[in-house]
Amino acid sequence: MADAVRYLLDGQPRIAAGSDPTTTVLEHLRGDLRRVGTKEGCAEGDCGACTVVVGSLEGGAVVWRAVNSCIQFLPMIDGKALVTVESLSPAGALHPVQRAMVTHHASQCGYCTPGFVMSLYARAVGGAGTDASIDEVLAGNLCRCTGYGPIVAAAEATTPESAPDVGAALAGLRREAPLALSFDDALGGVVRRWFAPRTVSELARLALEHPDAVLLAGATDVGLWVTKQHRALETIIFLGNIAELKRIEHTVERLRIGAGATYSDVLPALTRLSPDLAAMVRRLGSTQVRNAGTVGGNIANGSPIGDMAPALIALGSTLHLRRGEETRDLPLEAYFLGYGRQDRRPGEFVEAVTAPRPRDGSIFKVFKLSKRFDQDISAVCGAFALTVEAGFVRAARIAFGGMAATPRRAVGCEATLLGRPWTADTVEAAAAALDDDFQPIDDLRASATYRRLAAGNLLRKVLAETSSPASATRVLDFAADA
Repeated sequence: MADAVRYLLDGQPRIAAGSDPTTTVLEHLRGDLRRVGTKEGCAEGDCGACTVVVGSLEGGAVVWRAVNSCIQFLPMIDGKALVTVESLSPAGALHPVQRAMVTHHASQCGYCTPGFVMSLYARAVGGAGTDASIDEVLAGNLCRCTGYGPIVAAAEATTPESAPDVGAALAGLRREAPLALSFDDALGGVVRRWFAPRTVSELARLALEHPDAVLLAGATDVGLWVTKQHRALETIIFLGNIAELKRIEHTVERLRIGAGATYSDVLPALTRLSPDLAAMVRRLGSTQVRNAGTVGGNIANGSPIGDMAPALIALGSTLHLRRGEETRDLPLEAYFLGYGRQDRRPGEFVEAVTAPRPRDGSIFKVFKLSKRFDQDISAVCGAFALTVEAGFVRAARIAFGGMAATPRRAVGCEATLLGRPWTADTVEAAAAALDDDFQPIDDLRASATYRRLAAGNLLRKVLAETSSPASATRVLDFAADA
């Protein structure tokens, strides 16, 4: 087994040995390398001050991604190329992105500036997720000084450029054996271990051997366990090197998403599946988060406010699980048993999820309600899959997140709709049935009263959009643009 992290920095190989595997890339840059241009703002992947750009060799080409270094663990960049703000001006001359920021007075206190520069650099080199609008690309970078106008002007002034030519150097970092690290945490009194299998079979074996291990994909959630909750993670199995888990297969009937596929990777396929679903995903985190976070991870951790689950449940999706050589399938809604509890046995892992395509002529809507439009956790997420024929509801699958301890179907609401005319009276009766389906709670994101009212209003919104398609019901109509 290989026992040291190897990566490219400014195109040159570097070796990091002996580090705690839960050391973040940000800590490595600022502490070990004294590259202090990359800043720590929130340490939870929200503010973007720590943005770096990472390149990985995928299918013979180098794919560049802007990511939050504060929640990326150092071994996650093994075999990859790292670009920081210092990389852009090695001889002191400003990079074109940096010159644009200066020319347009896009920096005041300057603390967030390196993160903005790196997000714009990723856009300039055609990084993953940067083919969207400037506002969307920069939604994961927060600034309290400029009002964003000058930063947007700087972005508009930048032009595409060639990405670093590191393909051959990355090929030279390929290993014969998977990365495996062991670190004796004397202060914590534990030995931390990191495994990075390269096949699903290797993963299945390791998961059985270490049933209590943390399975790690994008670290957009697990990273906070370390940076905010200060958990001591003893054994981690990293899924990011398993190409099989990143497969996205779509046919005329269904879309199968490997558990390791990132949101940025799957967004084009989701757009073909449903423009509404793609519009919701564009609001799920930021570019940096979508470049790291995975659909499988969002499902596997069983969060009651994970945005993908309600949509996939409404579509009638099937979850594919594996334990050793044994596989099993179950309806996605059956996976969520209770708060923090999922139908997953020790040593079992999520391999993929399959979503049927909405039938022609059917109705499929997804709505996300949050305090901020961009990069915020949902207060309520509702998904609606309806078949209306000759004015009557013939099929209904409705699911919500944020309304219960798990993502869950609104079975009473569905039953009230079935067989009845698709009219305001029917919708009012179905909205009232939601009070029996859910007993939401008060928390920091919303009150129970708000959630109950909002859930009914989302159903009313489905009726409004289907009865009067030209009605203005959206703040930004990403679905129409998709």
